[in-house]
Amino acid sequence: MKYIKLSVATVILLSGCQSILDQTHSNNHQTNTETEAFIDVASAVEINQALLKDEALDVIHPVADGNIDLGNDVKESFLSNDVWQRIRSKLAFSIPENPRITSQRDWFVKHPTYLKRVAKRAEPFLFYIVEALEANDIPLEIALLPIVESAFDPFAYSHGRASGMWQFVPATGKRFGMKQNWWYDGRRDVVASTEGAIKYLKYLNKFFDGDWMLALAAYNSGEGRVRRAVRKNKSKNLPTDFWSLDLPKETRAYVPKLLALADIIKRSEELKIKLYEIDNSPVISKVDIGSQLDLAKAAQLAKLTLTELQRLNPGFNRWATDPDGPHYLLLPNHKIEEFKQGLQKLSKKDRLAWQRYKIKSGDSLGKIAQKFNTEIDLIRQVNNVKDNHIRAGKFLLIPVATASLDSYLLSQNQRLAKTQNKVLAGEKRVHIVKPGDTLWDLSRTYKVSTRSIAKWNGMAPRDTIKPGQKLVIWQKNSNKNLLAANRSPNEQAIMRNITYRVRKGDSFARIADKFNVSIRDIERWNSLSRDKYLQPGQMLKLSVDVTNNI
Repeated sequence: MKYIKLSVATVILLSGCQSILDQTHSNNHQTNTETEAFIDVASAVEINQALLKDEALDVIHPVADGNIDLGNDVKESFLSNDVWQRIRSKLAFSIPENPRITSQRDWFVKHPTYLKRVAKRAEPFLFYIVEALEANDIPLEIALLPIVESAFDPFAYSHGRASGMWQFVPATGKRFGMKQNWWYDGRRDVVASTEGAIKYLKYLNKFFDGDWMLALAAYNSGEGRVRRAVRKNKSKNLPTDFWSLDLPKETRAYVPKLLALADIIKRSEELKIKLYEIDNSPVISKVDIGSQLDLAKAAQLAKLTLTELQRLNPGFNRWATDPDGPHYLLLPNHKIEEFKQGLQKLSKKDRLAWQRYKIKSGDSLGKIAQKFNTEIDLIRQVNNVKDNHIRAGKFLLIPVATASLDSYLLSQNQRLAKTQNKVLAGEKRVHIVKPGDTLWDLSRTYKVSTRSIAKWNGMAPRDTIKPGQKLVIWQKNSNKNLLAANRSPNEQAIMRNITYRVRKGDSFARIADKFNVSIRDIERWNSLSRDKYLQPGQMLKLSVDVTNNI
């Protein structure tokens, strides 16, 4: 079996933020003022031991003077060969005196606890990323980019549909080799996403003639947006460097964040920041498993808990690896030999659990796949079914999860359930999506924003919703805007048909908001499409609920 060496340490997956300064901290952190204190070191042995610890037990507590409480079990060490020093020795970007950089650096310096938490989360991946960057002749400042993008959280998902520690949107992920399907999302796979990020960054650097600042800006907002800003400045005979461009607010802060982090790594002693050290040696490897394997079975063979295995392999959405690959797992080095021996003894049929199912009248492959939390294509493949035709009374062999589905805590379904089960202020409603529903329509119905609905349901505002999908919606107890929901069962809505003359500045959204109707209804009543502009003076037919106005 093939494997390549990577680096890993403790995996502490705290809730990822999409932007470092967007994270809300509940504690007030003080700046670390001591210049001499013992160094918190994670050696290869400690990393392997810590990998098996329960995440909840490894909590960071700031002490009164602002220093980090390192715990009684950490002894003084003066490890010189750590990853941060390796990065520091090869930093290439010049860091100008710029207020945008200064403000970002000051924030990090005032929050040393945050830096340590991110460093701990980076431990499983930082060594591998540094090696990959060096192999591709890319500046090592780029190793800090996942801090800016996701705080090194491989499960991070942004409102713009970006996923993983490198934050790829679906289209760009596919463009640079990240497979995405029901079973697997390469944007969260540490190896696949790092390889994709390197390809994308090399492309952007070439696109902007070797200017890394413009390449990084484009990584955040797209090469087209940055190219237009460059052309605009050229047309006005203005400078075309990053600092002179008219770019989105987020992008204007994005590059300074990375440079501020690089400056902290470079001048940590001068800035009185004690970096959480990571041993500069590989402690995990990529192991070829050959074919689909239940993650619970893999964890058992590796003598890891299921959650520990999932933390190291966040690309897998479900209870097993993708039947069509990739066929590899990331495992701690000291677990690999025993895992390989156990895997060799495992027969092909024992890689998954199986259930014999008798087809009932009214069954379809889709219903059966949903019932057993598997995919239609896999049922077809296992049972040699060439189309969707199945007969009642016949039997199907269904691959199923070895353990109970709620045991796979970091699967897509369980992460969604955890998000939807959070208790928030207000009244919780559950909406089952009907054909034709859109997030916009639901936001109008429930009088909440599309972004809020997306946040409550672990999705992005631009994600599509499907019939039958369950959405959680939280409303303020004082909300009186739900006309239909607040109406008594015996009270009938009083609808009145009106004709509305479109005014200058009107849009489908503005009219829908004004009359508390949906854009879809306006389109249907008038045989129009929202893709076309409304013209002043145009007459629209509307059906308006006037129950509360008479």
